[in-house]
Amino acid sequence: MSVILATAGFDHKIRFWEAPSGICSRTIRHPDSPVNRLEITPDKQFLAAAGNPTIRLYEINNAANHNPVLTLEGHTGAVTSLGFQRDGRYLYSGSEDGAVILWDLRSPNPSRKFDAKAAVNSVALHPNQAQILSADQAGSVKVWDLGSSACVNDVTPDPKAHSIQAVEVSEDGRTLVAANSHAEVFVWTCASAPEYVESSGCAYSASKLAPVTRFRAHPTGTYLTSAKISPDCRTLVTTSSDRT
Repeated sequence: MSVILATAGFDHKIRFWEAPSGICSRTIRHPDSPVNRLEITPDKQFLAAAGNPTIRLYEINNAANHNPVLTLEGHTGAVTSLGFQRDGRYLYSGSEDGAVILWDLRSPNPSRKFDAKAAVNSVALHPNQAQILSADQAGSVKVWDLGSSACVNDVTPDPKAHSIQAVEVSEDGRTLVAANSHAEVFVWTCASAPEYVESSGCAYSASKLAPVTRFRAHPTGTYLTSAKISPDCRTLVTTSSDRT
């Protein structure tokens, strides 16, 4: 199939669809729990399913195999967010247990583990490939340096500390966006960091952030659920309980 759509939910099932026709071509039962999040590897070979508390990887192109090829165990709460490094060798995840974990996919065990000290709603990998960002229910955005295994930045954009639902970095690495549960969006510019250019092609770092703007994306009283920056780095898309 040239275009594959994968969906999952509280019915414990992962479904693969032929996107142009809307035909469901394959169904996998996720054994442990409802599925909170799905991500596909950069090479389009595997699908990662975030459950409670495990992460399971399934083959995309082998319809005969309904079993996971790898199970990652290290979280103790529901996994809320995950993604892959650019080369697909590493997976990163965040959980309601407050942990942010980096996984080397050659092993089922955590490679690095960071303590956000609050339930994590969203994680993102900076395009410099050296920093993981986490957003938590205590209203904080943290930046974890993979080289030093340290938290190199900790920002609480709202004094009321409303839960941060989403954190995003533009593909050029220059802009960082966080959105909280009260539908407020915060935008920063990342600091110049030419030391990352050779290894990643990105010249920015989130270790230092300069505030750019703050705005309300949806009406007062509504609950923001997600936010995403477009690949061209020009548009931010948000979704909310107001049905928009």
